[in-house]
Amino acid sequence: MMNFKKTLGVVAMASVAYAAQAEVKVGFLGGFTGPIESLTPPIFEGAKLAMEHVNTQGGLLGGESIVMPSADTGCIDASAASNGADRLINSEGAVAIVGALCSGSSIAAANNVAVPAGVLMISPASTSPSISGLADNDLFYRTAPSDSFQAVKMAELLESKGIDEIVITYVNNDYGKPFAEGLEAAFSGTVAASEAHEDGKADYRSELGSLASNGVETLVVIAYADTSGQTILRQAYESGDFTQFVGSDGMVGDSLVEAVGADVLEGMIATKPGTPEVVGQSAFETEMRAKSLDPNAVFAGQAYDAAFLIALAIEQSGTADKEGLSAALRTVASAPGEIILPGEWAKAKKLIAEGKDINYQGAAGDHEFDANGDVPGLIIEMLVEDGSFVEKGEL
Repeated sequence: MMNFKKTLGVVAMASVAYAAQAEVKVGFLGGFTGPIESLTPPIFEGAKLAMEHVNTQGGLLGGESIVMPSADTGCIDASAASNGADRLINSEGAVAIVGALCSGSSIAAANNVAVPAGVLMISPASTSPSISGLADNDLFYRTAPSDSFQAVKMAELLESKGIDEIVITYVNNDYGKPFAEGLEAAFSGTVAASEAHEDGKADYRSELGSLASNGVETLVVIAYADTSGQTILRQAYESGDFTQFVGSDGMVGDSLVEAVGADVLEGMIATKPGTPEVVGQSAFETEMRAKSLDPNAVFAGQAYDAAFLIALAIEQSGTADKEGLSAALRTVASAPGEIILPGEWAKAKKLIAEGKDINYQGAAGDHEFDANGDVPGLIIEMLVEDGSFVEKGEL
């Protein structure tokens, strides 16, 4: 009898130990290959930093670790995005997803997999205005502002620099087309031409020749740094038809400058979603620099916030289950409540356990989500100087 009791005790202790070490999975759906492959790693690192803060400060719920399996969308492949989301949710058992990054991937993954499965998604980088109208059952959110907002800010930036004539080339997808339409509508000067191009081609000289026939010297490229955007800029420079280049956020990466040439792109203007001057920004910067990571990498702060918010929502809901996470998300992301900054997981966990309200103010701002799951955010002016993109200030 005594040996039997000892056996039961060992089993019980093993069960407790197993429970304490259980894992909660939050997936990351990103463009590890394709047109933004050089931009994706720091975004992923930002999300993983949030997971690290959770795990080193008490874990989720009863001490469970949070882990982040990932899947590749290829950015522009709707099937890959859907398949990746399906694997994360149905094979890996992810209860929520950070991602996707490219807008078309997010739309495909949400419509085909996540929303039917009742799984929360928070994208740190999908900026298409089309996303605001998704029939998502309040399951899709984003921590980056819509391109409808960025397009207005880009128009204002161009006007402030005395640019009154532009031509636009945009990648023909859910990212490029709405952005171009928004810029054309907001720009008070003349848009002499706005033409779509297909991503992944080796030659855009025909498209550039059509745009150059208007005699306008400022070329706006709404595309991706690792594919069409890079090729277009190189061939546009070779043609000698344009004297000023302008890029959207998908173009903001030093890999672009290295590939095309620092001398070629010196003075190139661009815009990207930025991080406001809030307390959470400095906390995030300190943590990123401690790991030799760039806190200013495009969408890195937004990725940290997306992952941290998901963890907070799980803690708030009191269970590692997909049900009720969107309602919990709105609770932890909004006022009123005691302010929680990046890295303050232990503080948040204690307050939630005490039944107190919290209000997360993140690396990329205060995420007071509207009815569509959108945030207003802010846009930063970027300029290529001495071989790299440099932040020039808030627009």
